[in-house]
Amino acid sequence: MTLAAHDALIHLMLVAASSDSAMTERELVRIQALVGRLPVFEGFDKSRLTAVANACADKLNGPGGLDKVLDDAIAALPAKLQDTAYAVAVEVTAVDLHLEQEELRFLEMLRDKLALDRLTTAAIEAAARARHRRMPN
Repeated sequence: MTLAAHDALIHLMLVAASSDSAMTERELVRIQALVGRLPVFEGFDKSRLTAVANACADKLNGPGGLDKVLDDAIAALPAKLQDTAYAVAVEVTAVDLHLEQEELRFLEMLRDKLALDRLTTAAIEAAARARHRRMPN
């Protein structure tokens, strides 16, 4: 069964959030906020979020695991949403202002699978850092 583009974006955010083996409350809240706020999610039935998350978990735990989730998600996305996919994944990992090695590795894997140039991904990463920065004490 082919994923819908909305579901694919959500799968990528969920995998990004869980890539360090611990999905935090802040990451879950950020995913919900992004789904509720971003124009790319217009038309998505927010009541399906739990079902989409469960389907993602089932796929992660099934044959092919992470590679299958990534390949299916990317295949479901139109080319013009590849930068959006990377941006939402970065947004979720950046929410706690500290990226673990596993999160960095996941973003590297995603970057390698997407048809994005290095300047685009660097700009997305820099923008996320700037959005999440706090005032110094």
